[in-house]
Amino acid sequence: MNKAMTILYKVHDNLYVNLTNRCPCACTFCVRLSMDTVSAIDGRSLWLEREPSYEEVIAEFDSYNLQDFKELVFCGYGEPTERLDVLLAVARYAKEHFGCRVRVNTNGMADLIWGRDTSPDFAGAVDVVSISLNSPDPVKYQEVVRCRFGERSFQAMLDFAKNVRKHVPEVVLTTVETVLSREEEARCAEICREIGVSYRIRPWE
Repeated sequence: MNKAMTILYKVHDNLYVNLTNRCPCACTFCVRLSMDTVSAIDGRSLWLEREPSYEEVIAEFDSYNLQDFKELVFCGYGEPTERLDVLLAVARYAKEHFGCRVRVNTNGMADLIWGRDTSPDFAGAVDVVSISLNSPDPVKYQEVVRCRFGERSFQAMLDFAKNVRKHVPEVVLTTVETVLSREEEARCAEICREIGVSYRIRPWE
C-alpha cells in the first residue's frame, strides 16, 4: 500500500475530494482491495499519509480551475461523511467562491456514524447525494457491505436517503451493472419510488 497526500484528483470531467480513508464498511467489491488509485489521469495513491485539514483542502483548489469541472465530488478512499464538518465547510466554500455543483458519494451511514439525524446539515451545501444501495435485500446487503453497524445498516441507509431528500435537490440510490439480476434491479427501482428518490445503475469501472 503506497501512501500520499492526494487531496484532490480528477476522474473524467469531475474533481474529487479525498478527505479520509476511514469507512464503517468493508465492501466485498471495494477497489481499495486491489489498487491504490482510481484515477487513470494522474495515478497518485489515494491512501492518505494523514487526513487533510480544511485549510489544506482549500489551498489545493489553487492548483485547479474549478470552472473546468462539471462537479466537485466528495468521494475518495474512505467514507466522506466520517469527516462531515470538514466536508460541509469545504462544500460551502467551493459553492461560494467558485459556484460549484457539489455531489457527495456515500454509503449512507452518516446517521449511524454520528448518532443523530445528519440530513439537515446538507442543506445549502450539497446539490446531489449519491448513495450506494448495493442490494434490495437487507441480508444480502450486509453480506456485501460488511458494515460494522450490522443488521440496522440497511434501514439506516434508506432512512438517511428519505430524510436527506428534504434538504438537497437530488438524491440518487445506485447499484452496479452486472452485479444484480434484473429482478433485483426492479426491486431496487421500487424501493426508490417508495421513498421518492432516483435510481441509477452505474457502470462497473
